[in-house]
Amino acid sequence: MRALMLDFQPQRRSGPLGWSLLGAGLVLTLACVLVQQHVSEQSAQQQGHLQTTQRVLTGDTGTGTKVTLSPAETREQAQNLAEMRKVSQQLRRPWERLFAMLEAMPRDDIALLTLTPDARKGQVRISAEARDLEAMLAFHQRLEASDELSDVSLLSHEIVANVPEHPVQFNLSATWEIGDANP
Repeated sequence: MRALMLDFQPQRRSGPLGWSLLGAGLVLTLACVLVQQHVSEQSAQQQGHLQTTQRVLTGDTGTGTKVTLSPAETREQAQNLAEMRKVSQQLRRPWERLFAMLEAMPRDDIALLTLTPDARKGQVRISAEARDLEAMLAFHQRLEASDELSDVSLLSHEIVANVPEHPVQFNLSATWEIGDANP
């Protein structure tokens, strides 16, 4: 029988694996702290650039006085603002619904030639060619009955005499309804 060793106060043994894990943990913690400081510095620097850029854009010099623009610069700024509003208004129009409505209409006797929208006035001009006058009038009535267009009016029409079928080329103008689109 072997002798039984009872050790009521074992000595702690620290092996190389334990010390290496402790060292790796300390290095990792130090690296995280350094990265966090670097990110904080970058964030503060970017925030400063953002505030400087905002002051430049708003004309604020930081001293409480605003930079005054010359009359030519004021006119140019007003023209740029008007152009941006015009483009914004055109982009807010319900283009998809207008195109979907025109594509869904039966066009056996009609060929669309041009579509000229004027988003600022809320109007659209349609140039088309019809097989005959009846087809032109039926197309006009379908446009008038649509939800997207109203006040459809015939601007001009011409019977093409030098083509054997004698088609009718015509121009329509209509008010382009916004409906539920953002104003």
